[in-house]
Amino acid sequence: MREVLLISVAAIAGAMNSVAGGGTLISFPTLIWLGVPSIPANATNAVALWPGSLGSVWGYRREMRGLDTRVWALVVPSVIGGLAGAVLLYRTPTDVFDRLVPVLILFATVLFMVQEPLQRRFNLAPYHEARSHWFSWVMFFQLLVGIYGGYFGAGIGILMLAALSVMGHTDIHQMNGIKNVLAVAVNAVASAYFVVSGLVVWSDALVMAAGAVLGGVGGAGIARRIGRTAVRRMVVVIGFAMAVSLMLRL
Repeated sequence: MREVLLISVAAIAGAMNSVAGGGTLISFPTLIWLGVPSIPANATNAVALWPGSLGSVWGYRREMRGLDTRVWALVVPSVIGGLAGAVLLYRTPTDVFDRLVPVLILFATVLFMVQEPLQRRFNLAPYHEARSHWFSWVMFFQLLVGIYGGYFGAGIGILMLAALSVMGHTDIHQMNGIKNVLAVAVNAVASAYFVVSGLVVWSDALVMAAGAVLGGVGGAGIARRIGRTAVRRMVVVIGFAMAVSLMLRL
């Protein structure tokens, strides 16, 4: 029964990440409710969902052609930040992280909720002429995003989309492709650290990884038929519900 629940939840999370993001807001709290301690749950979730993110990169391969080569420089702060965040998580006392979890989920849910309004706002801004001026700040901002991503991760998509908008990007499909590449970089180094540190619950991670891949490949079509708006509303409701329920458990 546990395996069925985990593979189902991971499939939903994988489908959500491929369409709108926010899959962690479902998969991570599920691990906690199944009795996995918060820090191993976070590590296990990161490792389990990483293959699905890698599949999303392949899905946007066409949009990545002719890309501004400076974007690849953002991989460097992503990797450094991802490792720093993972180390920070490993060194955080469990009781402290337990108190932070509801706040992090609430923050990620609000971030997810305002994603589209923020996206529209940034895309309207005339940043094309100021790309060089903004690039050093974008590099620093991506470092902070990487640290947050390695530490917790939910909601990093909208942060990266905002940074790419500041660089002058307006093609949302290409921006999603870049975002997925950077997310893979953050999660890859964080996941590697979690594996080496022995934080991953492999019996759960392997089941969830299979579900995430299935969801990312096949579930996206179902999510699209349901509709982007409906999916986003479900994520917001679930995110708030999980944050409140975890707060009540403290």
